[in-house]
Amino acid sequence: MGKGKVYLIGAGPGDEGLLTLESVKKLKECNVVMYDRLAGTEVLNYLNENCSIYYCGKEPDCHYKTQDEINKMLAEFAKQGNIVGRIKGGDPYVFGRGGEEALELSKENIEFEVVPGITSPIAVLNYAGIPVTHRSIAQSFHVFTGRSAEKLNIDWKAAANISGTLIFMMSFGSMDIISKKLIENGLNEDTPCAVVMSGTTSKQRKIISTLKDIYLKSKAEGLHSPCIFVIGEVVKFSDKFNWYEKKPLFGKNICITRAKNQSQEMRNKLLQLGAQVTEIHSIKINYTSENLLKYIDKLHEYDYIVFTSVNGVNSFFDRLLQENYDIRNIRGKFAAIGPATEREIKKRGIIPQIIAKEFVAESLFRELKNFIKKGDRVFIPRSKNSRPYLKEALRNEGCIVDECYTYETLTGDLPDKRCFEDVDIVVFTSPTTVKNMIKLVGLPVVAGKRIIAIGPITGRELEKYDLKYEMSENYTTDGIIGKLIVKS
Repeated sequence: MGKGKVYLIGAGPGDEGLLTLESVKKLKECNVVMYDRLAGTEVLNYLNENCSIYYCGKEPDCHYKTQDEINKMLAEFAKQGNIVGRIKGGDPYVFGRGGEEALELSKENIEFEVVPGITSPIAVLNYAGIPVTHRSIAQSFHVFTGRSAEKLNIDWKAAANISGTLIFMMSFGSMDIISKKLIENGLNEDTPCAVVMSGTTSKQRKIISTLKDIYLKSKAEGLHSPCIFVIGEVVKFSDKFNWYEKKPLFGKNICITRAKNQSQEMRNKLLQLGAQVTEIHSIKINYTSENLLKYIDKLHEYDYIVFTSVNGVNSFFDRLLQENYDIRNIRGKFAAIGPATEREIKKRGIIPQIIAKEFVAESLFRELKNFIKKGDRVFIPRSKNSRPYLKEALRNEGCIVDECYTYETLTGDLPDKRCFEDVDIVVFTSPTTVKNMIKLVGLPVVAGKRIIAIGPITGRELEKYDLKYEMSENYTTDGIIGKLIVKS
């Protein structure tokens, strides 16, 4: 087998919105990925389903894998012919030891590329309202590693008198030493400074003080690694420039539990509102649209085509296109369970005439009752796992109902259980997401989170497990977001 290739990928400081287009593109090519703690788990959403994932740890003083082991693994995976993604927080070459990995690959004559990442000394301070430079106040910035500061070869006299912004990475354990060294070498003890913990994520916290007091104040407030320590007059802008921490959902890590192809709308809206989003795709979709073939020749006979999900729409129309079926043959009215399903039908060039006001089958049936009559033929392409309510209710009205299982929902995968640890709020959008999440992470773990249910059907499933929950007033993505904003 020929040699593979390695991408050393900078994933930015934590906010998945700071991933570059190039890093996403490269991640999709990988069939093996090795990632660090500081890269975050959100980056895993951009991998292919068949990608093998290896966690390398890199926690302070407790490395899951040593650097030598990581170097050897990279080389070995590439020699096996794999496309390997080595995901690193920030930028691979800014105190990320990417250079050591590149040297090992070069020594082994293995092809590699480096994908630069947005580096945390700039991005984290930006999210904390602190510019690293500002006209007439700080005309330069200087970045140091703060780990084991007492052993570093830093010219403390030069650092104390350089006049620009001083930034120390990985510095929480050495902050006291750094402060004392700078004061001893001439930097005013009242110089403004800040510590920013877990910057650009839902756990971001910031302490503002002076050089003489910052260490004790940070300890008293319970800060811990990872932290960035910044010293200089630019810290005074932290309130005026504080845009990120003013967003309505700042500080909230919200877990979306629905299938990957249905998560994007909610995810994007939550990110815009300042939330950190953890996606756990508790549902996988297995399309079985070949079942449509036994109905395809009589689709023109139905008075109503009823869709109860976005997946139902996609599986139906994709199969018709695959079969070269002319949609103009369908003469019946189209019905949709809610706005998301309505939008998906409209993308196919069809305007549904019947739309449920709420995202539940009962609401859809109430709307259908204004149209149907005894003897009407109704076709429902739906999930094998759906409730039988709609079919039974229509038959009780005298309709002739055919349902076709065009897809089924399966329990999704959880690449890394650590992704759920920092979650504050879990959003459930169907009974299936409830059951599957309990399978994936366990009932006690789910019970420890704040829970939002999209509607009463999902709520009833939560009640089976004695889980306390809140419910959105209208059963849509916007209803859920409204609930989150009001309560947060």
